[in-house]
Amino acid sequence: MPYYGYYGIDMTYIVLVVPCLLLAFWAQAKVKRTFGRYERVYNRRGLTGAQAAEAVLRRNGVTGVRIERVGGRLTDHFDPRTNVIRLSDAVYASASVASVGVAAHEAGHAVQHATGYFPIRLRAAVIPLTQFGSMAAMPLLLLGLVLNADLLIRVGILAFSLSTVFQLITLPVELDASRRALHAIGAGGLLDEDEYPMAKKTLTAAAMTYVAALAVSLAQLLRLLVIFGGRGRDDR
Repeated sequence: MPYYGYYGIDMTYIVLVVPCLLLAFWAQAKVKRTFGRYERVYNRRGLTGAQAAEAVLRRNGVTGVRIERVGGRLTDHFDPRTNVIRLSDAVYASASVASVGVAAHEAGHAVQHATGYFPIRLRAAVIPLTQFGSMAAMPLLLLGLVLNADLLIRVGILAFSLSTVFQLITLPVELDASRRALHAIGAGGLLDEDEYPMAKKTLTAAAMTYVAALAVSLAQLLRLLVIFGGRGRDDR
């Protein structure tokens, strides 16, 4: 088979996927390292993560959003189904510079939802399809190989591509939430001038995890296309 090198090593995986996985590991390590660094720097205003989220919502005229505490570390998220911002233990009551940045970012998502920001609405709409695609892709591919059915293989690749579409939509949503957060932090004076770059570095590091996730998904999709894309032509 032309996709394997010495000792049966899958070269498509080595060449396409492994570099992106390394990028993802680096991005995860960087966000943890950056957050860990700036969670030890307390802002001069004594503003907690919960208070920062409230300030971002108030500045954007958004009401009716609850802010709750959730267990774990870096488990912060906004749930559009219940209109709740959930902040982790390391963010909710902490007055660190990193906590303000993370909390403002999640409040940015709440502002997106309240203002009808199209990409976040699109992301919510494709989640059911993405969940189905992620569950069905590999079984369809395996069944297609066992039955030598090219149609099933193509449907499996199409199902897998839905997760790539989700990552593609997610990236601008996350970048926009950080943009809104940093604007609110700067314009609202939530942090001092020398503290602002620390929050920005925290959010920039977090954004790299979404860039890496998209790269991994694209690489895996390309690998499937390389491996299975020529089956129909090869059989003729």
